[in-house]
Amino acid sequence: MAEKNYRDLEREVWEKGLCTRCGACTAVCPADAFTFPPGSPAHPEPPRYCKMEADEVPCGSCYLACPKVGEQVRPADLLGDYRAAVTAKATFAIPGRQSGGAVTALLVNALQKGLVDAVVTVAQDPWTKKPQSVVITETEALVAQAGSRYNWWVPLLAALKEAVVVRKYRRVAVVALPCAAAALARIRTSGLDLHAPYARAVRLVVGLFCTETFDYEQLMEGKIRGELGIEPWEIERMDVRGSLRVTAGEQTFELRLDALEACIPEGCRHCTDFAAWSADISAGAVGSPEGYTTLLVRTSAGQGFFEGAVNAGLIEVGGKVDLARVEALAKKKMERG
Repeated sequence: MAEKNYRDLEREVWEKGLCTRCGACTAVCPADAFTFPPGSPAHPEPPRYCKMEADEVPCGSCYLACPKVGEQVRPADLLGDYRAAVTAKATFAIPGRQSGGAVTALLVNALQKGLVDAVVTVAQDPWTKKPQSVVITETEALVAQAGSRYNWWVPLLAALKEAVVVRKYRRVAVVALPCAAAALARIRTSGLDLHAPYARAVRLVVGLFCTETFDYEQLMEGKIRGELGIEPWEIERMDVRGSLRVTAGEQTFELRLDALEACIPEGCRHCTDFAAWSADISAGAVGSPEGYTTLLVRTSAGQGFFEGAVNAGLIEVGGKVDLARVEALAKKKMERG
């Protein structure tokens, strides 16, 4: 398998519409050969130069990192393995939070205690609401960027190279959608020397519950600006609760979810992972009362980060999770495959 390169990715993933733009290939390519052109392409541009193809240098890094190659293994349980399911919320003010702010609180504690040096996540421009993959090292910036995103159609893991290779951070947390969490699981366990710096550096993966994501151009330019007449900088809040609710000033507009079908990228349509099975901790609003976040603590590392934030007084634990609600959405997404 290690002998395969980007041409195999092209044939097995890109041409089949399976690419989710997680950015794993961009992060791990030693030649920096993968780029995403402007706009919203379905996959990266084929490299003009590949060391493995041109110079017969052993690699296969991109292929081994891709979460969509080979047989897609599903867990026996809809939600995957986990140690604990809890509802939780931050004990301090987080202006942009849309549920309990527990993920932000957990990461704030990790930065403050030196458990991680940096957080790789998706931020958005306050004026255009355009998403971008970023490296955050300050708690103030982390809190300022809190809140749900619906335009995650970006190569999130591209910033992992910035964090690990360029800026040399050795303790990194990543907030990821299920596809990127699956890519990180492959990178952390592949055994490939080219993946080793990333495998050593990534200390925590927080996976977000995900039904699907939306293409920025289609959603923001086509629907919100084009149909609703709302400029991106006027948007104060976006939320999905049976419909997409967009709040601008004192008005709230609704877009039916079936009207947003054209905004869902092809790669998302093939994904069956709702609960981020491969993460250390999975998180989302589903299954918790208003003001709380549902957390599925999956690994010993995840448990350590969670308990650390609770012991520091930054996270308050609530009542039981309504797992039936979480499982219902997980089952619906699983049925795509």
